[in-house]
Amino acid sequence: MRQHAARFVRDVTARNRLPLDYSVASLRVVDFIVDGLRRSGRDHAAVGRVLFGLGVYAGEVLVRRAGAAWVEFDPGQRELFGQPVGVRMPDGRVWNPLGKVVKRFEAGERESLRTFYLQLHGRARAGLPGPAGKSGWAAADRDRGAETDGL
Repeated sequence: MRQHAARFVRDVTARNRLPLDYSVASLRVVDFIVDGLRRSGRDHAAVGRVLFGLGVYAGEVLVRRAGAAWVEFDPGQRELFGQPVGVRMPDGRVWNPLGKVVKRFEAGERESLRTFYLQLHGRARAGLPGPAGKSGWAAADRDRGAETDGL
């Protein structure tokens, strides 16, 4: 997934000069891009490839900044989340950044990736492990979110 994110960033930034540098602040750019796609009036099928790339990028931000690791979803998780992969946080929780980008496309501003990251309970900070077993946002994001807590 890291290579896919790097390829996506290279292709997008070469054409548009977008500041996709894997920083938390760059998630605001992801929100902005998704909002532009949403306003364009195109349906999910027409922009699905870009949404996938943005989701992989958002996941890679979690990997690089919050200590997450990429995981392949099992068949049940794939069916539940509608995505093939997600990330596992240091405290064991599984998140679905690809699904979160789709939710931003479908629902708009209330599904901000940057805001979500800033509110992410239990994320690792400067080498300090997050609290294990802490739950948050499960019911609201179960439709495209994570296993029990979700993006």
